[in-house]
Amino acid sequence: MLSLNQRVLLAASAILSSFFGLAGVTLDRTYRQSAELALEERLFGHIYALISSAELDASGQLVMPEEIPDARFSSPDSGLFAQVESNDRHWRWRSESMEGLDIPFDHTLARIQKSSKKITRPGGRQFYLFSYGVEWSDSLDPSLAFTFSVAQDLSVFNARVASFRHSLWGSLGGVALMLLAVQGTILRWGLSPLKHAADELHAIEVGAQPRLQGRYPAELQGLTGNINGLLSHQQEHLERYRRTLGDLAHSLKTPLAVLQNAVENNDDDLPAVVREQVERMNQITGYQLQRAAASGWTALAAPVQVSVSVEKVMRGLGKVYADKGVQASRDIPDRLEFHGDEGDLLEILGNLLDNAFKWCKARVHVAVESQPGPQPGQWDLFIHVEDDGMGVPPEMVRYVMQRGRRVDSDIAGHGIGLSIVRDIVQVYGGTLEIGSSDWGGARLNVWIPARPVVA
Repeated sequence: MLSLNQRVLLAASAILSSFFGLAGVTLDRTYRQSAELALEERLFGHIYALISSAELDASGQLVMPEEIPDARFSSPDSGLFAQVESNDRHWRWRSESMEGLDIPFDHTLARIQKSSKKITRPGGRQFYLFSYGVEWSDSLDPSLAFTFSVAQDLSVFNARVASFRHSLWGSLGGVALMLLAVQGTILRWGLSPLKHAADELHAIEVGAQPRLQGRYPAELQGLTGNINGLLSHQQEHLERYRRTLGDLAHSLKTPLAVLQNAVENNDDDLPAVVREQVERMNQITGYQLQRAAASGWTALAAPVQVSVSVEKVMRGLGKVYADKGVQASRDIPDRLEFHGDEGDLLEILGNLLDNAFKWCKARVHVAVESQPGPQPGQWDLFIHVEDDGMGVPPEMVRYVMQRGRRVDSDIAGHGIGLSIVRDIVQVYGGTLEIGSSDWGGARLNVWIPARPVVA
């Protein structure tokens, strides 16, 4: 496949070639037409000179002088020829330059009638003929009506046209080549940021550098910024998975040690110990995997309709807690969007609303709003979920934020929902706060700042 530089250069070359081709054809045709018009005017001038030199003798016969104003008419085969003929074809005068030549001039032209044409004689010799009708008096006597004709050899004319054409096409060709060279240089210079970006991407692939570091024009800053965002996002995910695997291995050491000790000591309560430690390992594994799965800001991610995600979560929870008859309400602008991973948003909403449905008495309300961020065009996202349950005492807020901690251990659950929400929100640079609702229950507030601008 052709490179971008080759494609643009090829297209521009075709356009330039077409333009100069059309310009050359137009200029050549215009020059030839103007040259022929000038030639015709000169020949017309010779005819006027012949008319002014002609006289009528005493018998009423037209007489041409022995010396013609232009000496070329008196030189044999000089390239300029003249003929005067009466319209009754009974009288004719020819210039000495026509000796031995038979040129087919037009005859019997009416008064002030003009005639011009080009002819090619045997042997390839070309002539331009111009004839003009003249009446020596106002009578209708054809013997006093004449056709003055002049002819010129076109060899010199054609040589001039050929010389102009050669000069024209040579000049246009030189200008076209120069413009193509300049255009190629400009294209190479103009597309050099793309080549530099490609070189930097190759360096990233081979591990020579971690991200795009060059300075790029404004048209490419969005692209390079998103590429750096993707690279940073990928690196963050990789580091998060590595930390998660280390944390998972460290967290599983204690349950495994308890199991090993129970087996070695042949503990009578071994089944109960196994069940307890397996449940604990399931909690640890689920929590760590959920932390690792948080995506965070993703470059080029499509926006997510918040109202659609909330509706999806509340519809599912309404079926799960159908026996409680929860009155769920929401206040969300229809066009409100979340510019992040849809899975993260669903995880946040799912855990917050699940806790609200689980702990409420009969009412749950969710509100989502956006407010201007620190930079123009950016909007922070705020999520508020409240219920009319028992609430969370202020002294218990930090406790329930910890993994595996619950306000009431009698209600089923693993106690990791809020810690998962906190970790996901922290990935986005936001916060999770627990307060009290106007109904006496808990109010959970999530703040997610606007997507950061990647340089």
